[in-house]
Amino acid sequence: MLLPQTKEREYRFRLALRMGLPIFALVIALVSHTLIGNYDTLQASFYVESLLLLVFSIYFFLYLIYNGYDVKITDDISKTFTREYLMEYLRKELIKSSNYTLVLVSIDNLHDINNLYGLKNGDKVLEESSKWLASYLEAQNIENFPLGHIKGGDFILGLEGLKEEYNTTIELMCLKSREFKVGDIEIKLSASITDTAYSKDLDYMVERLFTLQEEKRHTKEKEVQEALTPNELESAVLDAIENRRLSIMTQNIFEDEVTSFKECYVKLKSYSGKLLYQKSFMKIINKLGLGVEYDLMVLETILQNKNFNNETVYALNISPTSLRNNKFLSATKELLTHSSIKVMFILSEAEYFSHTSRYNSLLSTLKRSGVLIAIDRLGSIHTSFLYLRELDIDVVRFDTYYSSLQKLETHRAILDGFNSMAHEKGLKTWIKNLEDDASLALAKELKIDYTEGKILSNLEKIYEN
Repeated sequence: MLLPQTKEREYRFRLALRMGLPIFALVIALVSHTLIGNYDTLQASFYVESLLLLVFSIYFFLYLIYNGYDVKITDDISKTFTREYLMEYLRKELIKSSNYTLVLVSIDNLHDINNLYGLKNGDKVLEESSKWLASYLEAQNIENFPLGHIKGGDFILGLEGLKEEYNTTIELMCLKSREFKVGDIEIKLSASITDTAYSKDLDYMVERLFTLQEEKRHTKEKEVQEALTPNELESAVLDAIENRRLSIMTQNIFEDEVTSFKECYVKLKSYSGKLLYQKSFMKIINKLGLGVEYDLMVLETILQNKNFNNETVYALNISPTSLRNNKFLSATKELLTHSSIKVMFILSEAEYFSHTSRYNSLLSTLKRSGVLIAIDRLGSIHTSFLYLRELDIDVVRFDTYYSSLQKLETHRAILDGFNSMAHEKGLKTWIKNLEDDASLALAKELKIDYTEGKILSNLEKIYEN
């Protein structure tokens, strides 16, 4: 039995005792007092009524154990702890133990399972996966650990000790999971692990787990990052934005072997002078609600600094949330009025913004000011396809998933289809991260307009403060 189910039963029993015992005690006291004080005058009906009252109180007591409250600590679907109870439980564990490990286990293909097999089978997969996870760890003599359903296909479990004790076990579990199926449904599990050596703050630890998981899914190599604690990283990001400490590098984008424009790559600088990479600082910026401030800082630097050439178009990533913010929009229009430098905004978002008429109105305002608009990650997130279809834009960029020669060849028909759609709408297409001549040749063969990568040009530092 899973620890959450054991805790659920204990919780029910304790609550039933707290609610039922006073009533049961009052019934016993009442019957006893009546018997002692009025024994000689009691009628037979009293004994019948007392017996019925006693039976009813016992029934009520048992009823409370199983159905007497609405509060639940286990998730109905996965039969593990709810997120709220798990977080409360783990906070207590972290107070008690200085060495503690958290593990995030994710069902990577749950979305596909729900689409292909239906939500009921998806729910069954969640329950069976939690059982399989528990049984595997119990077979490794790891028992009575808290396990909770965080969201979607994500579970978090807590283990006593540091992660060095569990790294091998978790890696072997992920390998073993390749054989795991629920009926005919194949399950793809992945995991990440962290411990109190990173941070003793539960929120930071959970955030770290999801960051590690994201890195495993989308990157082959980890960037070498300055070793900062979460608090230090937040302070460094706030300080960098407040003092406008940033570094901007550019890379040429080519059309027919001629430089068409440049893409800007931004890093922040900590107070010690070390560079902070976007993968680490963007999460902090979003968490602290500083997206508008960050985007305006980068845009101001490009539009107001003499290092940037007014004959070149500079492409930079802008958050769509910032773009739809009135403060950002008015400040951007003001900046563009007083600058001759041309810019292209690269936009991408996972959640679809349904008010496309308003979105198009904002884009039209920017385009009248000379801004070009590009939609990123086409072929990877569905919103990019929808925006290709519905928004008034200038460029679409394929997701970096398609940048290698193997992916270009394998998904040639998909790229060709998207390319044709874009050209029919009068848009230009763009692919980045090309690393060899064969990939470049195939991109040209597919008639992709803009190409970018190390094979064409290196990054150049253009600004640092």
